[in-house]
Amino acid sequence: MKGRDTILSIRDLEVTFKVRDRQLKAIRRISFDLYRGETLAIVGESGSGKSVLMKSLTGMLESNGTVSGGSIRFFGEELAQKKKPREWESIRGAKIATVFQDPMTSLNPVRTIGSQIVEVMMKHQRCSRKWAKQLAIELMERVGISEAAERFDAYPHEYSGGMRQRIVIAIALACRPQILICDEPTTALDVTVQAQILNLIKQLQQEEGFTTIYITHDLGVVANVADRVAVMYAGQIVEYGEVEEIFYESAHPYTWALLSSLPQLGQKGERLFSLHGTPPSLYHDIVGDAFAPRNQYAMRIDFEEEPPFFEITPTHYAKTWLCDPRVPFFKRPKAIEGLHQKMVMIYQGGNVSGNREERSFSFNPRS
Repeated sequence: MKGRDTILSIRDLEVTFKVRDRQLKAIRRISFDLYRGETLAIVGESGSGKSVLMKSLTGMLESNGTVSGGSIRFFGEELAQKKKPREWESIRGAKIATVFQDPMTSLNPVRTIGSQIVEVMMKHQRCSRKWAKQLAIELMERVGISEAAERFDAYPHEYSGGMRQRIVIAIALACRPQILICDEPTTALDVTVQAQILNLIKQLQQEEGFTTIYITHDLGVVANVADRVAVMYAGQIVEYGEVEEIFYESAHPYTWALLSSLPQLGQKGERLFSLHGTPPSLYHDIVGDAFAPRNQYAMRIDFEEEPPFFEITPTHYAKTWLCDPRVPFFKRPKAIEGLHQKMVMIYQGGNVSGNREERSFSFNPRS
């Protein structure tokens, strides 16, 4: 995308795991760019490779996993060649930080909240313990912890789930990273607290100017936070584009299936949509389109030849033969027809004009 400041560039990335003397290729030739200040959402079913992709950016792959091919360039620095933990010290936490799904597994239960924030600040900012404590209390206040000074010496079990997640965010931001990865950051929280956490991250991003990557299966979260969306299936990105393009003009049958599965789109008296079948085994090479066996629109070529990325707009690409100009006309699933009007009614209610010029995510708090 012209005119955008690229801070992370991934090209033909492959990640392989050795499992019982067999090779499992979890990431298969992924390429994309990340731009300064944007919010990118990566969506897909469990097992599609979302978390593995993000772990490869911070050197947090399991011991049996390795980056087996491709390039990860962060401000020109090659990350794919880093193998030892010491090589990642200047990147992980300091420049690329992660907020994990369950704060109780991210926090040490036998250490106070304050000491865990202070430790990160002293390690990466090279400051004294006294100065780190002052900064930690200020950071706790910024993420919405009331009476932060009094609660500095509390333990994780003395905080609610939402407050623990705020502390995890504070730890991630303690070193003012340039990229914040949020791996299902609201899954374990109730709906009200989810909204508070998402708004908090959005506010901090505006104040600090960092770039955010969300890993999620919740398309409601995507609709409300993302600038761009990458859809993953079987270790590959199969469609990516601006958030409006993915919701309203999606082109890949797998994206259609994800959108059709939104429970908010269910109609009284009708069965909710479900995607039948399972993803392919990644122990073996995949012939053709990995989604073909589950794709009701599949053609013979889908089982014989892997599709390339087709450009739909300069910002929107899809990896499906349905975008080939030789393919006859077909209708998208009924469930996602008029999706813009349905989404507006879900998130805001009221009248819907249906005017194409007014389709700019009016239900999105960012608008």
